[in-house]
Amino acid sequence: MLKVSLGKDVSTQFHFDESAESFFDETFEDDDFFSVSEKFVGRIEIDGEIVNDGTSMIIRGKINCRKKFVCDRCLTSAEENQVHEFDEEVDTAEIADGLFDITELVKDTLIAAQPIQNLCKADCRGLCPTCGKNLNDGECECNKTKIDPRLAPMLKFKGIDGF
Repeated sequence: MLKVSLGKDVSTQFHFDESAESFFDETFEDDDFFSVSEKFVGRIEIDGEIVNDGTSMIIRGKINCRKKFVCDRCLTSAEENQVHEFDEEVDTAEIADGLFDITELVKDTLIAAQPIQNLCKADCRGLCPTCGKNLNDGECECNKTKIDPRLAPMLKFKGIDGF
């Protein structure tokens, strides 16, 4: 759990540096959001500040992490560094004994910031639908000619160019 101890100051700085394995074992153990093919690795660093304006708390910060996943287009393993920022206002009633737990905030930020599609690189070409070759490694030998099935009967006519 990530608990920040709040002092009498208007602003409190915080820093957490946890291994991804220990952090996610604690906080994501019952969560089905992440599939088997994607996980966070290395260190999770969280830096931020809590500002008390008297009626509410403003929490600002940044999460640095590394994610390992399988590319959705070419099915190769890949890793990427991720940086996510958060800026939330919370009610002072959520503070218990001068401690504020930011675990759920970090968890929600990480989940909401994940891409819909995991790609090894922005211009990933994927796999050939015919032979399955990874097109990032070069072209395959498959015939790329596509014929409109409505015009396929015209193939029997000889002498027509373009088919």
